[in-house]
Amino acid sequence: MLRSLKELERCVVEATDGGIGSVQDFYFDDESWVVRYLVVDTGEWLAGRKVLISPHSIGGLAADGKSLSASISREQVKNSPAIDPDKPGARARERGYFAYYGYPYYWDGAGLWGENAHPGMTVGGVAYADPASEIEAEREQHVNPHLRSCNAVARYYLHASDGEIGHVQGYLIDDKSWAIRFLIVNTSNWWLGHQVLIAPQWIEDVSWLDSTVTTDLTRQAVKHSPAYDPEALPDAGAERALFQHYGRSEYQKTRTKR
Repeated sequence: MLRSLKELERCVVEATDGGIGSVQDFYFDDESWVVRYLVVDTGEWLAGRKVLISPHSIGGLAADGKSLSASISREQVKNSPAIDPDKPGARARERGYFAYYGYPYYWDGAGLWGENAHPGMTVGGVAYADPASEIEAEREQHVNPHLRSCNAVARYYLHASDGEIGHVQGYLIDDKSWAIRFLIVNTSNWWLGHQVLIAPQWIEDVSWLDSTVTTDLTRQAVKHSPAYDPEALPDAGAERALFQHYGRSEYQKTRTKR
């Protein structure tokens, strides 16, 4: 099921024994376009400390749409390894985080989550290996350049193959796999009041330095694409129509140039 990430912002994350805090942001991997962490502000409980919670821990959205259940305890969160939410990750620190919670590495395997398609399939029975070499160990001390803040990228300008077409405004995710299925693009600076959807498969580059996202689509193609209605998330038929409009296959592999 598609869900807007906006719907999950400010949700309270409920551990097995009480509240952890509220969702402030999400970090996604711009190679596979999957949300890897929720950034949760613990408020007064941990003196304003922000913690990263993996989708491995997250259950469903409550019926009132205001909270998310988590299969971890407050004590686990309190004693979890520190990962700076503003600089989320040398791979070595991520290894320590996943080892602490008993999660498999998302970067090992052909699936979105290791060998699997969604995080719920991969918990438990995981063996953790040390880095295979001194070179790998050294490399893993550096920040992972592919983890991006959803809030930050939501302010990026979108460049088509022939010019700027708007800015990223939000995201639609698959609420089972946590994969970003579409970026919501606001074209109001160019085409008043119009929002469109762009699939990650059509993104060529994300530039942190330039604050831009680049697609290989043309401005004209975007202008005539089906409009996005925030009040009606696209169903399977609408998704097919969008891919057909752009003459793209739904199964194209995501590619991001460096």
